[in-house]
Amino acid sequence: MLSMAKMFSGAQMLLYRLGIFAKILVAVVSFVRLRHVSFRVLVMQIFFTFYQALGISAMLALGIGATIGIVGFPLLQGIGQQHLIYPILIIVVTTELGPLLTAFIVTARSATAIATEVAGMVISHEVEAYISVGVDPIEHLAVPRFLGVTISLLLLNLYFSVFGLVVSFLVVQLTHALPASYYFGNLITHLSPQHLAVVAAKSVAFGMIISTVAITEGLGVERASTEVPVAGLRAVTKAFVGCIFVNILLSAMYYIVLS
Repeated sequence: MLSMAKMFSGAQMLLYRLGIFAKILVAVVSFVRLRHVSFRVLVMQIFFTFYQALGISAMLALGIGATIGIVGFPLLQGIGQQHLIYPILIIVVTTELGPLLTAFIVTARSATAIATEVAGMVISHEVEAYISVGVDPIEHLAVPRFLGVTISLLLLNLYFSVFGLVVSFLVVQLTHALPASYYFGNLITHLSPQHLAVVAAKSVAFGMIISTVAITEGLGVERASTEVPVAGLRAVTKAFVGCIFVNILLSAMYYIVLS
């Protein structure tokens, strides 16, 4: 009986999130078309989510790119398969680890911030004040954060991929001198439109998941101020799970199509 109640509650929460997500998508059109007054919130969200995350993203890209350059290239060269370093770099840095790691960075930083901020507005009755004066809280609060997180993930993935590939090239230069034109030419050869499509799909999907989960968790609090940090923790956990699930799904679809 208890498990049935939990399943029913979970289904209700899923429908609630889907409803918020649908309303956000509808509000996005008017937000962009009318150049909404909350445009400044969008700019600040991109600044916080993208610009302020460049440092940690660079460190992770440095670690992955350097590891592949130090370990992978000599190992492959030892068995006469050094040409495989290029598809490995594309798959690891660009297609698989890049999108997921940047999603984790954004989740840890922005999902917590958005959920706690929105929850604080609910507790302090700011959301009720918006409604009382005829301002749609979804359009004013949710949409700029939704767009900001999604755009930031696209930019962070691009930055992560470029940084990781360049670092790998520099590391390889320490032991095996390769012309830049040869190295990057091979990378471009192995980088197909399908790779770019799956990276873009993951970036957009992760951005939508992280922002929607954070907003719904923030709006879901009731009256107690102790619910605010709990909303942040729940947002991070659920966004992590959602991103991992969607990453597996999109990767499986991508490799099934290729095969």
